[in-house]
Amino acid sequence: MSFVHLHVHTEYSLLDGLSKIPKLFERAEQYGQPALAMTDHGAMYGAINFYNQAKKTDVKPIIGLEGYMSAHDRHQKQVRPGSDAFHITLLAKDFTGYQNLMKLTSRAHLEGFSYKPRMDEQLLKEHHEGLIATSGCMASLISQLLLDGKRDEAKSKIKQYYELFEGNFYLEIQSHNIPETHDLAQEMAKLSRETGIPLVATNDVHYVDADDAEAQDAILC
Repeated sequence: MSFVHLHVHTEYSLLDGLSKIPKLFERAEQYGQPALAMTDHGAMYGAINFYNQAKKTDVKPIIGLEGYMSAHDRHQKQVRPGSDAFHITLLAKDFTGYQNLMKLTSRAHLEGFSYKPRMDEQLLKEHHEGLIATSGCMASLISQLLLDGKRDEAKSKIKQYYELFEGNFYLEIQSHNIPETHDLAQEMAKLSRETGIPLVATNDVHYVDADDAEAQDAILC
């Protein structure tokens, strides 16, 4: 059974990602993975490099973005870093989606920058065509609502995104050695059964080899 990584940070996730693009494709080919996504934090600096590298292999490139979302209004400044910059995973399913990713990240930088380039739901409404979205990692709005015990609010937000993306929305689950991710996966599975919205399993990739973990810690510092 093949597996495709849909949540991957390359070296272009500045001061966060350690994955060199050629090495990513080398490993994907080694494991027989048919495709590979790029979802760097807040920007798409590596998209052309990623695409060109993919063309040298049999691995299909999926251009994406892990965007920062304001839960309210992108024009409002954050009171502190991270207080209103939730994560959302977006993937282009066609060229229109790729164009909309560029519009989203550009406007997030120009209109919503406050510590991070932030978009909001109004921008998603304007530029959602051609995109696939997931509920995101532990730092997403939906995940944080669940962790805060606001299940009804999280469920309402899930249904809202499912309608916004016209069915191209999935509940993202991850398995890391973090207790909260296990709890979130269990809750997402329950919500999937209740809403009929399918699950997608990802791994929040920031480096290629296990031996890279120490270097990853260093760049985070």
